[in-house]
Amino acid sequence: MTAPDINCNSTAWDTASRDASNRRVHSERGHRRAPRRLRSPWWCCLLLLGCLCAVHVSQVTGQDEVVGKPIISHSDLTVYQADDGTIKPIQSLDDWSKRRSQIIAGAEAAMGKLPAPDTQADFDVHVDEDVSIGDVRRLMMTIAVGKSDRLPLDLYLPKGVADRVDVRDIFLAGSANQLPAIIALHPTGAAGKRIVAGEGGRPGRQYAIELAQRGYVVIAPDYPSFGAYADYDFGGDGYDSGTMKGIVNHRRCVDLLSQLPFVDANRIGAIGHSLGGHNAIFLGVFDQRVKLVVSSCGWCPFHDYYGGDLTGWTSDRYMPRLRDRFHLNPDEVPFDFYELIAALAPRTFVSVSPLRDSNFDIAGVRKAMPVAGGVYSLWGVPNELILITPDCEHDFPTETRQQAYDVIDRVLQHNCSLKTPLFGTDG
Repeated sequence: MTAPDINCNSTAWDTASRDASNRRVHSERGHRRAPRRLRSPWWCCLLLLGCLCAVHVSQVTGQDEVVGKPIISHSDLTVYQADDGTIKPIQSLDDWSKRRSQIIAGAEAAMGKLPAPDTQADFDVHVDEDVSIGDVRRLMMTIAVGKSDRLPLDLYLPKGVADRVDVRDIFLAGSANQLPAIIALHPTGAAGKRIVAGEGGRPGRQYAIELAQRGYVVIAPDYPSFGAYADYDFGGDGYDSGTMKGIVNHRRCVDLLSQLPFVDANRIGAIGHSLGGHNAIFLGVFDQRVKLVVSSCGWCPFHDYYGGDLTGWTSDRYMPRLRDRFHLNPDEVPFDFYELIAALAPRTFVSVSPLRDSNFDIAGVRKAMPVAGGVYSLWGVPNELILITPDCEHDFPTETRQQAYDVIDRVLQHNCSLKTPLFGTDG
């Protein structure tokens, strides 16, 4: 990989030279000597009242929090909190696994608890439409998620397997060679999953159909409140956030791909732009079956998101707890993207972060990538953390998508001779 380059080049962050092992956090806790005895029972009452008012645990996150602020800074990935509450340096992968568990707990404090997966549940596949787009076949379908919900999605079948699938039972189709697969998550827009088919009215978002043309099995679900999911009821679904519902749905997509006989369950990746960009990160963090994540215009640390104004993250489709429990204060939020990106290690992460993206500040991304890079170096895979910085606004241009596809081909071990995206250019 080349050295970091501001001009749109794919770069790998190797932060070993920063000698992260020498960075430490020293927890300083002030102690005051208690009086030998209390001279009045009123002092006892006042002392007890003061203790009750002063100590505030804002949320159970796997690590103690005082006055709403986590003990460990989200931007310091060199330490973890031991079982006895002390802060210790991360010196091994076992140490990192403890910090990663604390990161997951922090994310769940904001998103809600991840339900235990029911991998044996019947998908109850309903195919509603079967069309051909060139050599690619697209099945519009719904699958069961939980006891009462059905997830609308498109399943793209590339040339070579398209003719083998019987819509009456997609689990019977065989293939001489199992293919890699991609979960393609769409950005914000009424068209939902069809945006990633190039039908959303904006260029640069058609990565589902392009990857299918390159030979990948691709699944593109609707996110709640978009597409065929437009009337989704967040208030009655039993989830603490739309974000967690999205994670559950997208994990269900991984379940489906893993059971298709023509898919190699060990070669599954995720890609998304904007809304789909951070949903791809969330999926990768909570599902380690996903071997690669590509996030276009999907993230920056919370302090760098519109100057720390988290209002945009608090609608029902995202994380209302950031408002209701954590007061729209980035200092109180129990996780941040420094940690989520590091939690993807050692799997490949590609961040497409344009220089002029008004949603997710490139300065925040550049600040966070080397921090996560310390964890990738601990794993011995610094080159699997990749930053691409096109000179554009909130977009996913053709050349940049091609760079991302090349990384996907490498990581998922797919020999693709096609080097031109389906639509050639973005207008």
